[in-house]
Amino acid sequence: MVSARASLLALLLAPLVACGPGGEDGTDASTDASTDASTDTAGTDTAGTDTDGLEVVPGCGDATLLVRPEDPAARGPWPVGARTVSVGALTVEVWYPAAPGSEIDVPPVLYDIREQLPPEEAQKLGDVENPWVECACQGELPLDELRGPYPVIAFIHGTAGFRQQSLTHMVHWASRGFVVVAADYPGLKLADMLSLLCPFEASGEQDLRGDTLAVLDAVTAGAGDLAFLSGHVDMDRVALAGHSAGGNAVATNADLPGVQVVIPMASGSAVDQASVASTLFLGADADKVVDFDKTKVAYEASAGPRRLVGIGNTGHLAFSDICSLRAEDGRDLVTVAADAGICGIEFAGALFDCSPAYLPDPDAWAITNYATSAVLEEALHCAAAPDLAAIQTVYPDVAEYREQL
Repeated sequence: MVSARASLLALLLAPLVACGPGGEDGTDASTDASTDASTDTAGTDTAGTDTDGLEVVPGCGDATLLVRPEDPAARGPWPVGARTVSVGALTVEVWYPAAPGSEIDVPPVLYDIREQLPPEEAQKLGDVENPWVECACQGELPLDELRGPYPVIAFIHGTAGFRQQSLTHMVHWASRGFVVVAADYPGLKLADMLSLLCPFEASGEQDLRGDTLAVLDAVTAGAGDLAFLSGHVDMDRVALAGHSAGGNAVATNADLPGVQVVIPMASGSAVDQASVASTLFLGADADKVVDFDKTKVAYEASAGPRRLVGIGNTGHLAFSDICSLRAEDGRDLVTVAADAGICGIEFAGALFDCSPAYLPDPDAWAITNYATSAVLEEALHCAAAPDLAAIQTVYPDVAEYREQL
């Protein structure tokens, strides 16, 4: 039985380390800094005042945006709203720039991780031992309609993941002027992965491309649950970001309509679309699931302008909140599930690349927020960006940086 299970895990994990189609090779080159370090906020040289007295700057096209802190790792000026919506059979979370001031006295969203388990397993976890996920966002806030339109970021989670797995990053992006959408992907999400080892019925077949396209089409249509976004999103400026298997998916689906930025995290697939304005590969040099060398090979084989950031002394889940999800007594997510007897949790445990010896999560998150926001705002907000070639000076925990622009 042990041998059969090991074989099953090896088969399922194979896509995580498979390299995608190749592209051009080239010599890495640095570019000059494009941000004036003497200013405190991005774009203040063209800043003006909006009708409500807030400082604004132009974005791409006819977009108007609040002035963001110059440091890409700093939270942006928008409060973040959150809504859980349905797109066909998909459950999708939307984080978005909310109207300033609308968050006052509104409690934060609290996500229940038990919703990601099969119902018969979820009941094994009580409220006390459940690792609740508190969001730095508020539910059902009004969209900031005075600014925008806003570019869109679609996020694809990893194997045995879920739509809120990288909550820190998605809330950060929304605070800086992006609408972020993330689905629970059938065939890839936690409950479906557990069903491979247990007598649970999976929610559906895996179709990452089709499901992502369905989400983007629904945002474009701006109807039903997403009607609040109608007329306020820029679907010509879309980013795809994904972790692990989700990183492979975004790399190989860079040809979806409107995609200008691709951000594969801890994955090993190349981006072969030279038309993409910017690609950012993120990896962890101690990754035990997808070796960092495979991420570097994918970077080298990719087409178009691209950057690579490797974070030192951390693992596969550095680009998610998963290692920091804990019960009140301090037990981590996998330990809580194992102690409760959740069937199949050993599958998720095989991907649980966490260690107290690793770089603390907040330090890794800051690096990811810095690099991703710089790239996203440069390409999708038409904003001046810091010279990412200096990221190792800003963050000594960055083990490697490359760029081909």
